[in-house]
Amino acid sequence: PPQGGLRNTVPRGLARYLPKGGLRLGARRACLIADVTRDLAPMNDRKLLLTADEAMAYLDDVFPQVRGEFAIEALSPMFARVRLNVTDAHLRPGGTISGPSMFSLVDCGFYIAVLGMIGRQALTVTTSCSINFMRKPAPVDLVCEARILKLGRTLAVGDATLLSPGVDGPVAHATLTYAIPPTR
Repeated sequence: PPQGGLRNTVPRGLARYLPKGGLRLGARRACLIADVTRDLAPMNDRKLLLTADEAMAYLDDVFPQVRGEFAIEALSPMFARVRLNVTDAHLRPGGTISGPSMFSLVDCGFYIAVLGMIGRQALTVTTSCSINFMRKPAPVDLVCEARILKLGRTLAVGDATLLSPGVDGPVAHATLTYAIPPTR
């Protein structure tokens, strides 16, 4: 390693996670991971500001055009499980769920996860979403499991996985960033 150990090659903000003597290959790598995990644990101790029922009622109020399309199955800190109630309007030729319908579920699922953590903030908006379609979903209700990986004052970053009953593995995976409006 360079003179002074690996500490000098690590970006400034991450150096605090290294053990005092630097980092060596082997068992010490686990120490770094344990330190980072311990420091991130308080993020999962955050409390929900909305229940699943409150979040669903709020979604119906601010987006009446999608009323009845989604159902919140679970809402916990930094996580939401949302179901798309699939109808013929969501299907495309070939007997599968359309890409725009899957994107809508990903977007709504992550929006619910964020609202659960920050409360009623209608102007929280998607700033980035990248979705990978991996398998053909069955033409039945689709489930989104959305999780927040980082929740800051102005941005929420996370991912969402779409699952289809009867299909082994995820049918799609997305990464998302949401902008959170400033509080006045």
